[in-house]
Amino acid sequence: MKNIFKTLMVLCLPLILLTACRNDADRDWASPEASFTLHNTVPGVSVLYPSMDNNPYILTWEPSTGASTYSVVVSATEDFAKKSVLGTSDKTTLRTTIGELNTAMLQVGVKPYSLQTVYIRVETGSAVSNAIAFSVTPYPSAVPVITKPTAGESVVLDAASPLATATVVTWTDYAYGVNVSYNVEIAKKGSTDFVSTGTVTDLKELAWTNFALNNAVIGLNLPVGVASEVDVRVTASTTSTGGTITKTSEVVTFKVTPFQPAFVDFYIVGGGSAVGWNASAAQKLNRNNEISEIYTYLESNGSFRFLGQQDWSPINYSLNAPGMNEGYKYFNTWSANLEPDGSENMKFTGNSGMYKITIDQNSRDIKVTPSSVPTLPTNVYLVGSIQGWNAGAAIPMTQVGDGVYEHVIAIGDDAAFKFLGQQDWSGQEWGNMHTAGTSGYLGPNGDNGDIKFNGGGNMYKITANIKLGTYTVTPQ
Repeated sequence: MKNIFKTLMVLCLPLILLTACRNDADRDWASPEASFTLHNTVPGVSVLYPSMDNNPYILTWEPSTGASTYSVVVSATEDFAKKSVLGTSDKTTLRTTIGELNTAMLQVGVKPYSLQTVYIRVETGSAVSNAIAFSVTPYPSAVPVITKPTAGESVVLDAASPLATATVVTWTDYAYGVNVSYNVEIAKKGSTDFVSTGTVTDLKELAWTNFALNNAVIGLNLPVGVASEVDVRVTASTTSTGGTITKTSEVVTFKVTPFQPAFVDFYIVGGGSAVGWNASAAQKLNRNNEISEIYTYLESNGSFRFLGQQDWSPINYSLNAPGMNEGYKYFNTWSANLEPDGSENMKFTGNSGMYKITIDQNSRDIKVTPSSVPTLPTNVYLVGSIQGWNAGAAIPMTQVGDGVYEHVIAIGDDAAFKFLGQQDWSGQEWGNMHTAGTSGYLGPNGDNGDIKFNGGGNMYKITANIKLGTYTVTPQ
């Protein structure tokens, strides 16, 4: 029997030793065993918000023999392969804040807006405490970092290729767990008056075309043909249960050389317009840099397009739509009351009446919106300094065409006047478009100023073409 036991012991001993060796091999000898105790203190909430930044977070632990200084570290993994220091203490207590804890978690790769497990332990020399673990959702605290343009980089804008990409703004940021909107802004170097150049969602780049960046830089009143220093910044906006958080990057200063924009003129023509299919009478829109506009009559289901001159060639503008003549494609976006009509024109699908047409050459967008005075008047009256601004005694004008009225009168210097649809101020009214001046374009109620004129006391014929949206003052 004794021999049997001896034999069994000889057979089992190698197995025991093999198992022990395997256990030792599986053990992570880089992570020492805990030799003192960290008390299990967790933040108390599973979702952190910026409003908690200054809330206290206190950790306590048992002393370690011979220790004089302790470091509290945070990791996203149980083995603490990557860790950040939450704080140090020469006592067995660390008083910190939720804001500091949030930052430490982000530093080790814990993603904002995402519930993840976090590990904390205390270290002193080669000794470590036990690790406490909890699940928590942090919030973003760092800011985007612009990687392009680089500081001092020079961008020269190309007038010959307005729609080509001049440069691409790029930046680094978190991998968010929610949608993030980025707003890219520029300003004169050192100024706080930033203007937006575009926004993107869940992307970390924004392309600037020559035209778009040029327009933005000129809007800062920087000189053309000169390299001027410009600041760029990126602001990230995220929204969660706790509200909206915005984080703005540091500014990067680079140089831009803008060009003098060559904005074009647009002339409306077509059966749906007030001029019909008469190219030589095509009506020019009022242009102010990239914006061209006019208050004019449009016919329901009428067709029209725009010319680059009062002639059918060489330039025509229509919708950038399938089936349109390639040379006519221009408008990338348009209002819902417009649609392609054949291979050359666009059709107006609203009700007949007076509308405001607005063209933006930057975005190549065209909008048609109702005028505040949607119908043509039955009568038109002249009121102003030339008759004492007495609306009750406004001068009746003579109708000489559909929506066209005129009157001959002596006009002095510094004269101002408007047109009314009745002999009072309560109804229809037209004046110089937008503000006081002598543009020759009419604006209706809510979008006009006085028509200004120096007549020197001479006789003039004043013509108001309400249907076309224009006025003239001609010597007699």
